[in-house]
Amino acid sequence: MSAKLTKKQKQIVDFISAFVEEHNYSPSYREIMSGLGLSSVSAVAEHIDNLVEKGALKKTPGTARSLEVVDLSFPETTALFQLKLKSASEEDAGTLLRAAELLGLDLGA
Repeated sequence: MSAKLTKKQKQIVDFISAFVEEHNYSPSYREIMSGLGLSSVSAVAEHIDNLVEKGALKKTPGTARSLEVVDLSFPETTALFQLKLKSASEEDAGTLLRAAELLGLDLGA
């Protein structure tokens, strides 16, 4: 995931991913709180809201256990950038690399 997440936000996203993989449904806020040792359900809710705003999570309002981790690696976009870089002029390559950095794409070495 290449979005700019705080350490705690990354822990929450990783926890949700692992939980969903193990249980086939997303954790409740209370399970996230317990699993990560957070101080309150409202602290979890604030982190979740921030992660939804950043696009790292999706949730369905009014629905329990609807958290979904969003793949922010953008594989199709990354592949397109890599393809364009192969035939780009030096100037265009610089522009593409700056754009990829702004988008948070990992184009590899």
